[in-house]
Amino acid sequence: MTDQEKFEGFKQKLIDENEAKYGKEVREKYGDEAVESSNARLRNMSKEEFEKINALSKEIDETLAKAFETGDPAGPLAQKAAELHKEWISMWWNYYDREAHAGLAQMYVEDERFKAYYDKKQPGRAEFLRDAILIYTGMMK
Repeated sequence: MTDQEKFEGFKQKLIDENEAKYGKEVREKYGDEAVESSNARLRNMSKEEFEKINALSKEIDETLAKAFETGDPAGPLAQKAAELHKEWISMWWNYYDREAHAGLAQMYVEDERFKAYYDKKQPGRAEFLRDAILIYTGMMK
């Protein structure tokens, strides 16, 4: 099996696992077209794009950790984390929408699975990221 074939199999495994774990819920919430579009983006992603998205995830995590220590979601580090997050979701979504970005940030707080992921290293980080993104998108009330 070539490296490319292994990579294609790896991407399909990610899609299959995501479908098994979240597929029904995500399809009900966002519709089949949105899910199929996201799956197609992953399926068509080059190895370089995949590596970039993983590096971007790491950069978001590192920047967010430093920003969280400042306690200021409007500060430059937090706003950089929000900008990086925008870049990351833009690699998955067909287009960027600031309201959808703000909604995703709110879901990070409301959905216990996401909240646990973000709060794992620093309790309160999900709310901090949400606030940073709400400020970034101009959606802070």
